[in-house]
Amino acid sequence: MLKFKTMLKVGGGAVLIAAIVAVFIVATQGRDPDLEAREHEAREYMLHLDKATGLRKNRASLAEWEYTSNITKENEEKSIQTHLELSRQEKAAWEETKMYGWQDFQDFTLRRMFKKYSQLGVAALPDDKFQALMRTVSGMESNYATAKICSYKNESKCDLSLEPEITEIFSTSQDPEELKHAWVEWHNAAGATAKKNFTDYVNLYNEAAKLNGFDNVAEWWQSEYEVPDFEEQLAKLWEDVKPLYQQLHAYVRKRLRDKYGDKVVSARGPIPAHLLGNMWAQTWNNIESFTRPYPDKKEIDVTQAMRDQNYTPMKMFQMSDEFFRSLNLTAMPEKFWKNSIIEKPTDREIVCHASAWDFFDGEDFRIKMCTTVNVEHLRTVHHEMGHIQYFLQYRHQPSVFREGANSGFHEAVGDTIALSVSSPKHLRRVGLATGDAEDEQTEINQLYKMGIDKIAFLPFAYTLDLFRYGVFRRKTLPEDYNCHYWKLREQLQGVEPPVNRTEDDFDAAAKYHVSANVEYARYYVSFIIQFQFHRALCQLAGEHAAGDPNKKLVDCDIYQSVAAGNALANMLKMGSSKPWPDAMEALTGQREMKADGLLEYFRPLHDWLRAENQRTGEHIGWEPTNMEYCTPSQLSELNVKEPASSPATQQSDS
Repeated sequence: MLKFKTMLKVGGGAVLIAAIVAVFIVATQGRDPDLEAREHEAREYMLHLDKATGLRKNRASLAEWEYTSNITKENEEKSIQTHLELSRQEKAAWEETKMYGWQDFQDFTLRRMFKKYSQLGVAALPDDKFQALMRTVSGMESNYATAKICSYKNESKCDLSLEPEITEIFSTSQDPEELKHAWVEWHNAAGATAKKNFTDYVNLYNEAAKLNGFDNVAEWWQSEYEVPDFEEQLAKLWEDVKPLYQQLHAYVRKRLRDKYGDKVVSARGPIPAHLLGNMWAQTWNNIESFTRPYPDKKEIDVTQAMRDQNYTPMKMFQMSDEFFRSLNLTAMPEKFWKNSIIEKPTDREIVCHASAWDFFDGEDFRIKMCTTVNVEHLRTVHHEMGHIQYFLQYRHQPSVFREGANSGFHEAVGDTIALSVSSPKHLRRVGLATGDAEDEQTEINQLYKMGIDKIAFLPFAYTLDLFRYGVFRRKTLPEDYNCHYWKLREQLQGVEPPVNRTEDDFDAAAKYHVSANVEYARYYVSFIIQFQFHRALCQLAGEHAAGDPNKKLVDCDIYQSVAAGNALANMLKMGSSKPWPDAMEALTGQREMKADGLLEYFRPLHDWLRAENQRTGEHIGWEPTNMEYCTPSQLSELNVKEPASSPATQQSDS
């Protein structure tokens, strides 16, 4: 995860002055002298603003790192006070920035910088409300990071953390009662206790949105994508991938029913969320061993191979660094290795959720991650290292452009690399797999393994911000939080809670990104566009050709392709200096987010699932759950708002 919970506008250091001068190349011949003079003055102002903001952002990041890498009340207070002091400075700079009539500037880059700096962010709040917002978020994040539950097998052992103990239970246990226990206890500890803080946070954050010229936070978040129909684009992408998801869902439901029986998993209803191998049922990798299409085919156990070969967290990071360097991209700097935290400390509480950090001085970049030696964390390592590579590539941009073309781009970079790392070809190359090229059955197993990660994730990611959009728009009120959350999860994802839920629960906050104020549509976007990136890079590397059975996307490995690396670098170097369609076009030739790359990658699996579900007579879609999460009056109100049944539950595969 990119550490992007920004409370101030982004900044940089002294190194940025040359960069800012470099991007202001303006033709002056025939120009209005008065406008030219105004732009010259504004350009000088922007030089100083960008440098000063960078210094402030560096201080803010350092204070937040100190807190999240050592959770104490003292460090929390220091972080809040630092952000408060810097917000006052930022507000003063913002007031000065507003004095410039920049809207008619002819210099595109200068105009874009002023536009970005014209939004102050949450620092627009009065001091008391700014502090209150900071405390609600730090309170939720601290609650999440320190939550503990008791063991199902030993009620007196009550020190189980999400990382690594609870995650390990979901990875390995096949006892439905143990999984139900862990699910309920975690949602009680991390979710229900956050409801008051979350409600206060929504009110304060919406007030900040209005001060920045938006009706609410939903519109504010969506504005970052710079397209007028962002929400409609998300819906269109879901319609494109939904038939594939529904086939995958139906197949997995049958395999779970075969294992646990029809008293635990119904033939036509949603899947119980605790049985999918992940606390949030967002990815289903951990049930692959007993659900894969061809169980008799020899399985590549990458985790076991890593452990047999004495992999360590450091070796995993070094492996990722070497992959990026093989593409002619930038090696991790010395400070990265010195300052990063890649294993969970034993002497203090930290926020274990993996995150990548830019300290805005052009030199200090870090990752904080409680790494475990397994294949899932190997992918996460590449994901986080992708953020760092993005930081490194755009570090010479003006600081206001030192961010992804959009947030989804930032999330997609490392995942794009991980698609190559996960390919059988690459696993053989690095000694984590053996054998010859894949036969058809092995390929379907491989695509299935990727599908229960990449495809299964999409409706969860879509749901999380649809829920919050409703909250920020006041269409979902505190007394309906849990009802509306589970209604969306049932309709879009086809999952149900393992036990009845009420409004005393607040299950959304049991997910880190809700408690930590991290927008989530970026991940949904990322899981779509990474396949656009992957296809383009594979073509440049000579690893993919449409219709060539010897050059399929699933077996593409761009390792050591300088051509692919240079093309990726050219996109990353742009940062956010241009709208994201320009960055997309620079790499892929496309200017829109499209699911065609993903659908091409998974087409053989889609065909196989359709045939298999037809053979076994599986119901495609899901009927309403028998679990209760809304009261009768809540359901009546929802039915008034949504008179038609959800197409997600009714539509068959096309």
